[in-house]
Order: sequence, then structure tokens, then C-alpha cells
Amino acid sequence: MPLYEHVVISRQDLSNAQAEGLVEHFGKVLSENGGKVIDSEYWGLKTMAYKINKNRKGHYILLKTSSTADAVHEMERLMRLHEDVMRVMTIKVDVHQEGQSIQMQKRDERERGDRRERRD
Repeated sequence: MPLYEHVVISRQDLSNAQAEGLVEHFGKVLSENGGKVIDSEYWGLKTMAYKINKNRKGHYILLKTSSTADAVHEMERLMRLHEDVMRVMTIKVDVHQEGQSIQMQKRDERERGDRRERRD
């Protein structure tokens, strides 16, 4: 089956648990249509470059899926109708990247605090 990656931006007034609950909801839609969610990452609440529907921030979620084109079309259709989802971007990939995405790697580097001291 073809492999896809989806980035979903949901409204800022959702809690983290509600935003991650969208993964389960749309994962069920895929499984009902013959697809499956291979991996998902919650990137957190991030500031956007411009306002979308009067929201300055949004919850970003990455979904890595394996499904048919019909299942992806149905999931995207339901995402467009869902009131909590502001934007969706889907791309077809040849192979899923192993390990964490770039966004999660950046977060880990910030949390480590391996920065050198400032030299004035």
C-alpha cells in the first residue's frame, strides 16, 4: 500500500489530550477504510506565521500512514468538515523516515541544554 504523511493543525483552544484524540479519531476512519496509522507525533502548540480563522497558534500533529488513496480521500474529507481541524497537508512518500521527525529532534536539543557559555 502507498505511504503517506499528514500534518494536521488544530485549533489553539483545544487541550493537548483533545488534540491527540484527533489522531485516534482519524485513525479509526483510516482503519475502517482499509488503512492504518503507522506512527504519530504530537509536535505541540506552535505559533503560526499568519492567522488562520482568527487563531495565532495551533496544535501540530504528524501522522505516518499506510493506506489506499480512497481511504486518504475519505479521511481528508472528514478533516475538512471537522470543526477543530484548521489545516491538513498530505504528501505521498516512498519510505517513512526512521526515528523522530526533524521537529521532535529540535525539541530534544533545546531540552538538553548543551549550549556553550557566552563569552563577552
